[in-house]
Formats: sequence, structure tokens, C-alpha cells
Amino acid sequence: METTVDTAKQLGLLPEEFESIKKILNRTPNFNELAAYSVMWSEHCSYKNSIKWLKTLPRDGSKLLVKAGEENAGLADIGDGYGVVFKIESHNHPSAIEPFQGAATGVGGIHRDIFTMGARPIAALNSLRFGNIQDPKTRHLLKGVVEGIGHYGNCFGVPTVGGEIYFENCYHTNPLVNAMSVGIVKVGQTVSATAEGEGNPVFIVGSATGKDGIGGASFASADITADSAQDLPAVQVGDPFQEKKLLEACLELIPKGALVGMQDMGAAGIICSTAETSAKGGVGMIIHLDKVPMRQQNMKSWELLLSESQERMLMIVKKGREKEVLEVFEKWDLPCSEIGHVTVDGLLKFYMNGELEAEIPAESLVLGGGAPVYERTYSTPAYFEKINSFDPSAIPVPSNLKKIAEQLIEIPNIVNKKWIYNQYDSMVGTGNTSTNQPSDAAVVLVKETGKALAVTTDCNSRYVFADPFKGAMIAVSEAARNIVCSGGTPLGVTNCLNFGNPYDPQVYYQFVHALKGMGEACKKFDTPVTGGNVSFYNQNPDGAVYPTPTIGMVGLLDSVDDKMTLGFKNEGDLIYLIGQSTDDFNSSEYLHKILNIEYSPAPHFELEEEFQLQQKVLSLIQSKLIQSAHDISEGGLFITLLESGFVNNLGFQVDQSNASTRADAFWFGESQSRVVVSVSSSSKTLFESSFNTSKVPFHYLGTVKGTEVNINGENWGVLADWKKTYDEKISSLMK
Repeated sequence: METTVDTAKQLGLLPEEFESIKKILNRTPNFNELAAYSVMWSEHCSYKNSIKWLKTLPRDGSKLLVKAGEENAGLADIGDGYGVVFKIESHNHPSAIEPFQGAATGVGGIHRDIFTMGARPIAALNSLRFGNIQDPKTRHLLKGVVEGIGHYGNCFGVPTVGGEIYFENCYHTNPLVNAMSVGIVKVGQTVSATAEGEGNPVFIVGSATGKDGIGGASFASADITADSAQDLPAVQVGDPFQEKKLLEACLELIPKGALVGMQDMGAAGIICSTAETSAKGGVGMIIHLDKVPMRQQNMKSWELLLSESQERMLMIVKKGREKEVLEVFEKWDLPCSEIGHVTVDGLLKFYMNGELEAEIPAESLVLGGGAPVYERTYSTPAYFEKINSFDPSAIPVPSNLKKIAEQLIEIPNIVNKKWIYNQYDSMVGTGNTSTNQPSDAAVVLVKETGKALAVTTDCNSRYVFADPFKGAMIAVSEAARNIVCSGGTPLGVTNCLNFGNPYDPQVYYQFVHALKGMGEACKKFDTPVTGGNVSFYNQNPDGAVYPTPTIGMVGLLDSVDDKMTLGFKNEGDLIYLIGQSTDDFNSSEYLHKILNIEYSPAPHFELEEEFQLQQKVLSLIQSKLIQSAHDISEGGLFITLLESGFVNNLGFQVDQSNASTRADAFWFGESQSRVVVSVSSSSKTLFESSFNTSKVPFHYLGTVKGTEVNINGENWGVLADWKKTYDEKISSLMK
């Protein structure tokens, strides 16, 4: 089939990219070759509009065992001869069209990124965004996504231990589904996604290849429109039981030493895995597509190249060791076919029934090789004028604080999400320590060592919308704060950068400044960015979603006994607020959802203040001076106190100890760098004197007392009634 610039445009390539391809090949590409470039040079695979800025993020750290971006996922040292492997990725567009399979295959894909490196996944997390939950479409999408995540994770046998979910109107058409996986591997037993060694055989293992997911990478690199439902074939179909077998087969094979390299087949399928492993090793491959196990008859060569059928791996095997590979996959009843071999000329040659269908230099296809790199223009968003004109003094202090609190406890962003997480198996594998005594981050036992990992996903995207630089710093800081409040030391970050169309200068401004803020905070907390993914085009005809740079962070507890939980422990314990109270209620749920003010600045935040707070909280935990720790986030101090009381049904009697702060800002504001702790009365003197040499402020709020909520001397009712509303709101809305 003759290709033209129009064919290229239909495949999502720019006219100048078509010209570049002709120069690379020194001829006009055929359709198979053009299709290969279209997916490999899509934003989803090449990061062509983002890589310049991604490279500015801190990527080196003393604990990292591989360089950022070098492998499928990040790898950090946790001591005792073990490493933690972790990554987060998006499956937004597929979930908007087919929520069950879109979310399920997102979970499957991220787990494959972990075990393709030789690690066993031990925990899953997610970060979700939907429109207004009162809307039937939102409830349909939410139900499908949650069922998809639960189905795949529960069948695959990895616990979903944590996550976050927000409901905002801007996500109505384009929900965000970000999935994170965390695994454990023995140092020295990892596998690289590299091809090398002339004549070494190339295998495809796992599920047979079908027509599902064809062009998925290109589909993920376009806006969602009314016609997007026609792209349903671009959504993959998953089989978690097949993936479970694939996991066990791969982990059984790796110690045998028969593998040269391994790469999972995610976005762009065979063309991506062959190109990336070849380019990394500086080699080429001859691949016979007719030897690929097929799910459908008469599949065309371009369909085989681009299919994103799930549960598949590409393996480069040491010559002469083929029998060992075949035996393992026969044992696990999985397809396993030798489809080609490694060459040294750097060319990928794809044959079908003996006919050469495509011949492409591997290096020309990949990120860091011949894939294009662009720097898009950006300009200050027009809506910043509205944000800058916000005047908090024009908002009167409410006379009835309890009435505000009763409205706050029903906001979907604040209430208990148990309708969602009860559909996930959080206990399989028996490593999750957070089920009955939760912490700000999920704490997962590393059984091989007696240590534990603290893991979290965080991003308040309304803060990023208000101030991309500061908002992204807050996202990193909250993730670190959650890990510290759980007793852990932050190790590293994986990110999922969800933004609108990069060709919109105002969207690109959000992206650039968010990365600048993220980089500053990651340097401060010594949490290098190990990888992740960029998801642009989260946009519909009404505009872009909030800029949502989701942070996945992993921290380490040297002993699981160091874990700190968020619930009040004993009646009579003293309650303190650590950190500075301010008059700030910017971008809070109170301001946005109750007072209906869309445009206000990001909440109060200073990076050094945050760093000092975290150092102080960690020292208090390590000195055994506090009974509980819970950071202040959505809903402010009042919601934090309720959540601390709910765990063990312990009420509290507290007063506004800082009379100079506005009452609504004190109780409902979301200014950052604040943590509520409880302290046994016997530790009071030691606790307070520990601040003598600290710059971090603290003040006494009150005591843990009875089963009622008492604010400023006023009885606000029984804690159980607040908990009933908090626990049941989502399920009542979903009915």
C-alpha cells in the first residue's frame, strides 16, 4: 500500500515527521513501517512533547540500584540484599470508553512492568478522578473502573493496599485511572529489558495475540471526543488468571540463568518491545510474525505489530537454552514460541510467510534515539487573573461552625471511600498491616527481611490548578508527609503526569511549572524520580482536566515495629497540633464545595517549613514520644480529628488554642505542613521539651475523651453519628 502525508496524518503523524521518516529510511515507508512509527512516535511512547522537561527532574540517589528510566520501573535498595521495584502508570482513555477493561488492563500492565524486572508484586495502589458523583455517567464509570481494578487485582492475587479518589466536574468526560505496583526482588536477580548476542533466539510468551488494543498508544495520544466510543478496539482485554501463570513462569525461569533480557508487551505491543530491547542493546532482530500465536485467523502484519493484547512478554534467550524455556512454559500451560533471533546490524526486519514486510532501524523508533523531541510554547493561563483577584477578607467568618462541619462531612472528596476499597482484596498475601490500624500511608511487610514499606499515592489537583509550581511541590510533600507520619523514611518517587493537550500553551504552562515544583520538592526530600508516565490529551470539548501530577512514593521502615498509626489510642491522651496555624483557607473543600468559590490561590506552603516539620515528626516517632500521627489535608483540622477518633471510637475535647486565627481557617482550612499527634500524659514533659531546640511550632489542642465531639466547649454530638455519615455517604449515592 502506497503511503502519503495524508496517510501519515490519519495515523497521527505530523507532516514534518513523515518527511523525517523518509530521510531515515532513505525511501518512502510502506504502510507497516508508517504504522510502526505512528505508535512509537506517539506521545504515549516517545514523550516527544515532555522529555525535555522530564530530564530536569532529579534522577540520581544513593539508594537507587538502576538509573531513572533505564528499566521498566524504579529499583531502590532496602538493605539485607533486597530491592523494591515500583512504578505508576495511567489508563485514562481506555477507562473513559470501557471502564471495566480499561481499568483492569491498567492494573495488569503495571504489574507486568514489575515482574518483567524479576520482582514479585506485593502491593497495588491507585489514584482515581471522576466527575460529579451525582451524575449517572460518573456513577457508571466509577462502578466499572472499581469492578475492573478489583477483578484483576483480586484474581491476580496482589492486595490493593491504598490509593486516593477525587470527584471534580472537570473529569466528567475524561476520568483518570492511575495504577501503581510495588514489588520485591533479590539484588542481583533482576532482569534487564535488553537484547544482545548475535543469533540469540527471541521468544514471545504468554497469551496469544489478537486484534484488541490495536493503536492503543495512538488512541492515548488524542483528545476524548463524542466519537471516541468508535475507538473501542483500541481498548485491551485482560485475563488475570493468565497473567498469574505468566508471573509464576517468569519468576521460575529467571533463576535458571537462561535469559538475556525480557520486556513486557504494553503500549505498542511487538513493535515497541522489539524496538526498545534492540535499541538498548545496540542490536537488531529478524522477526517472523507468522510464528506469533494468534487469537484470530488472517491477522495482517501491521495488526500483529501493533496489537496490545495483554499478558505477553518478549524474551531474548541464550542460544542453546531454548529447551529450558519451553519446559517452564509448557508446565504453566502458556503459549511460548520462538519468533526470531538477534542480529548485529541494528535493523528490525519483520517477515510474514517469508515476505519482508518492514525494515526499520531500531534506534530510529525509540525515545532517546530517533524519536522527535519538541519544546512547545507556553503562556500564563488566563484564569490566573481570577485567582489573583480572590479576596479572603470579603468572606465573613461563619457564625455557626457546626453547620459548616456537618456539610463538610458529606463532601465526596472527604468521606470514607470504603464502598470502593471493600471491593478490593487488601489482605491476600498477608503483608498489609494497615487494615485494622490504618496509617497515613499503607504499610506493607517485607516478609523476607522484617522491614516494611510505606507506600502512597497523592495529588490534590485543585492546588495544582491554582498554582502549578506550588501545587506540585505540595503533592510531593504530602506523599512524603504521609510516609513520615507512618514511621517511614521516603526513598523515591514514581509519577503519573496527567494533563490536557500539550499544544495548548496554557496547558503546557501548567505542565512545565508543575515539573519545576516537583523537581524542587524531590531534591529537598532526597526522593529521586525513578520513572512513571506522561498522559497528555486528558481533554474534552469543554476543556482540560485539572493538571494532575500524581505522585507515587515508597518509603522504608527498618522494622515493622516502627510503624505509627493515625488513630487515637487511649482516653486521657493529650492532643497537639504540630505546625503553623494560619488564616489561610485557599483552595479548601470548605471554600470550593460549600462556598462555591472556584478560583482561589493554593493553600499556604513553604518547602523548608515542610521539611523541618517532617524531620521533627519522624524524630518524635523514633523516640516513642507520640501515640498517633495524622496529617491535615482535605477538610482541615476538624476532619483530621474526626478520622483520628473514628479508628478506636474515641471522642475528643479540643479548643481553638490560637485565638488570632480565623475560626473557619483554623478548623477547615487546608494550609500545609501540619500534623495532629496524640501524646500520653506521662510523656507530656518530654514531648514539649523536645521542641526547645526546634523551629517547628506546636500547640496544645485538648484531650482524647469519651465518645463525643466537643469543640470550643460546645458539644457537637456523638462521634458515632459523625462516623455513620462519613462511612455511608458514597454507598448511599451509588444506590
